[in-house]
Amino acid sequence: MNRALFSKMTVTRFSLVFSGCLVTLLIWGCTNVICLDNESATVQPLTATVKTTEISGHQLQFPCVDDPYCHSVCKICEDHYGEPSMECLSFLFDDYLNYFNKQMSSLNSTDWCVWDKVSSFYSNFSTYTENISDCLGIPWPNSLVEKLFVNIHAAYFKACPTEEFSDPPPGIVFALVITPICLIPVMVSLVVIKTKNGDGTS
Repeated sequence: MNRALFSKMTVTRFSLVFSGCLVTLLIWGCTNVICLDNESATVQPLTATVKTTEISGHQLQFPCVDDPYCHSVCKICEDHYGEPSMECLSFLFDDYLNYFNKQMSSLNSTDWCVWDKVSSFYSNFSTYTENISDCLGIPWPNSLVEKLFVNIHAAYFKACPTEEFSDPPPGIVFALVITPICLIPVMVSLVVIKTKNGDGTS
């Protein structure tokens, strides 16, 4: 009996020690991996290289994606706002938003709900907002982009019917429900008749 009690205590002690080691290991991993003790470690974006850029002999005062198109976008932000900011992003979006509105105005309001007719305008605007945000190093989507698209949907797509599935007419529902219900007694009767006759073949 003492031996059984001792083995239970050993198992309990072992599981406590193992749990304590596991918790210690997790805490150590958290402080070294998640908290990044090494302050020189930085996360670089996967899509492009960001660095301070020189454009036509002019040094930008902030990092910009190394791309000719992005250089021009960054130059606009530096000239008007001094740095990439949400105000600059809004300024850049307004110009293309006006172009998007002209494209949508060229369609009949009934065509706004036909995806084949508006998908290119919509996709181009979405791509534009993503590219400009990436150039300036501003995360996409962001609150400004979300607000723009909510306003676009409110202006152009509010009256569009949604493609939700609706219930079929009651007659069809009744036929689909009653058919299996009626077949169940017929199938049970066939099984009973076949079993009573002792004839297992059909």
